[in-house]
Amino acid sequence: MGIPSDEVVIIRPPERPEDPSLITVSCPDKTGLGCDLCRVILLFGLSIVRGDFSTDGRWCYVLFWVVERGRKATRWDLLKKRLVEACPHASSLLGIEIYSFSRHTDQRPQVFLLKFSCYDRMGLLHGTFRSDLFSVFVYIFFFPKFDCKIADVTEVLCELELTIWRVKVSTTPDGRVFDMFLLTDTRELLHTKNRQEETCTQLRAVLGDSMCTCDIDMASEEIAACLQASASLPPSMTEDMLTQETQYEAYNPVASSSPLSVSVDNSLSQAHSLVQIQCHDHKGLLYDIMRTLKDYNMQISYGRFDAAENGKCNIDLFVVQNDGKKIVDQNKQDALCSRLRMELSSPLHITLVSRGPDVELLVANPVELCGKGRPLVFYDITHALKMLEIRIFLAEIGRHVVGDREWEVYRVRLGDDHELCASRDKIVKGVTKMLMGWH
Repeated sequence: MGIPSDEVVIIRPPERPEDPSLITVSCPDKTGLGCDLCRVILLFGLSIVRGDFSTDGRWCYVLFWVVERGRKATRWDLLKKRLVEACPHASSLLGIEIYSFSRHTDQRPQVFLLKFSCYDRMGLLHGTFRSDLFSVFVYIFFFPKFDCKIADVTEVLCELELTIWRVKVSTTPDGRVFDMFLLTDTRELLHTKNRQEETCTQLRAVLGDSMCTCDIDMASEEIAACLQASASLPPSMTEDMLTQETQYEAYNPVASSSPLSVSVDNSLSQAHSLVQIQCHDHKGLLYDIMRTLKDYNMQISYGRFDAAENGKCNIDLFVVQNDGKKIVDQNKQDALCSRLRMELSSPLHITLVSRGPDVELLVANPVELCGKGRPLVFYDITHALKMLEIRIFLAEIGRHVVGDREWEVYRVRLGDDHELCASRDKIVKGVTKMLMGWH
């Protein structure tokens, strides 16, 4: 099994502008590899329109046909690099075990505190937190009240291969903005003077004369400890967000023509269980399926994904449990199907609630067991609010444990504008369509 090339990842451009690009991955297999690859592709703002997976249990061969949905050109070289990093090392037939051991024994990367100040400018919020080009695990707390236009400060951090873990932005009455970023460096060079100067120089090139100061220091243990998840959510938020069912069909009538169906069939293969899914497409659909299977320690031996132009998707996955056996236990089958239905019908929970005189937008999504959150959520939220011309007064992002699951919860305070009360459904609809890729 494999391809006639020594390259782990090959990206072939389309023959015609309207055709998809083809991503080919050939590497040692591991549980959750499909999830990790789909997450990287989603992170770069690409949509998977077709996919094929096959493995003999040790070596995996994957094909993704992807299309660009955003206005920004895809950085294919960086995408290839990130996909290669997600793959196990193919040094030998024992590559899977070596990879697994090395990844679990790696030390936590050093955390640095980037501080810079500049004069207020429109669009610092939406542009600054653009995260479509790099891996972001974000906990954010800030107090700006800006319009949502483009500034792309985080694009600079992306190009420098710096990963944002937490951000705090505040404004002063004299119009200055103070930004604090907790960062880790993929290159592991941010402790050097040259690397720090490079970072500040690139930021200054974006902010121009409005930038006042820029400092980078190693974060203290107390600051680094802020990366830990919160223990729980306030009861009111739990009731508002996590006990209600979101009806997305109202915001995408086409979805009603593609009812969700999930089933497990053990009659077609002696060694594998066939998981069959029929549903309507949404942004990150294949990622949602793969992360659920990864959390359940399911291994895909063969799979096929196809998204039609009308939005209907058909997914066939031949899977085994982590012990190499098919899913015979009916309770396990029911639990897997139930979780897949829940994740595909409501991958995100979205609602508006009143907080005194203000209106607060709440968005929650489950975190993978490995600790990774869903890509692009905050960017899509701010993008949707920008399109609706709604100003943000306060926003906070954090990790919270509810029951036996960890959630990433986004709280966006929209202020006390009385017109917001009359446009609640419009706000929820706009944010939902942006997050689901139905805009």
